[in-house]
Amino acid sequence: MAVLALALTWQTVWPYVVGVVLVGLLGGVGWWLWRTHLRTVAEHRAWRAEEENAARERSMAEIDTMTWQRFERYVAELCRRDGCTHVIVSGKSGDLGADVVGRMPDGRRLVIQCKHYAPHRTVPSGDMQKFLGTAKAEHGADVAVFVATCDFTRAAERLAVKHEILAMHRNLLGAWVRGATLESLIPLNGTGNGGRPRSR
Repeated sequence: MAVLALALTWQTVWPYVVGVVLVGLLGGVGWWLWRTHLRTVAEHRAWRAEEENAARERSMAEIDTMTWQRFERYVAELCRRDGCTHVIVSGKSGDLGADVVGRMPDGRRLVIQCKHYAPHRTVPSGDMQKFLGTAKAEHGADVAVFVATCDFTRAAERLAVKHEILAMHRNLLGAWVRGATLESLIPLNGTGNGGRPRSR
């Protein structure tokens, strides 16, 4: 009956039928293109992340071969690259946690403790406590950074965040090496004890 009715009224309804079919086809094609675009974007992001991770690991592999003295000099080079001034490397024992000192681009006093450990190790909370006790009291740090070639224990990381020290673990160090600025990394894992510039 429906077929008969359609046949009798075809002259009148065929434009509507064709329009519905075309809208359906265009909608289907649009949906497919949208899904394909989303999948392509996701695959591209995954590829870029993989490439960045691989590049970071290549860079970190080079750092792993450095001596601790060369590592401290390299950290100082990164500071200078990011616009820090008056950057000095202690390069000796008994430095009371100040392996690298200098000024941030805005004038704040920067104090960095460096630990060149094997990647599988972790920095214990005891090391963080020592740095915490000297960074401000002994060295007057406005920005205190603990840089390590490995990870921190949870206790050490919590201590750093609580006392506003930037705990720069292996992944953050890799990002720094790959071009992220020290200033951009400070909010990611402790504030670096940043504040207003000290009077000079």
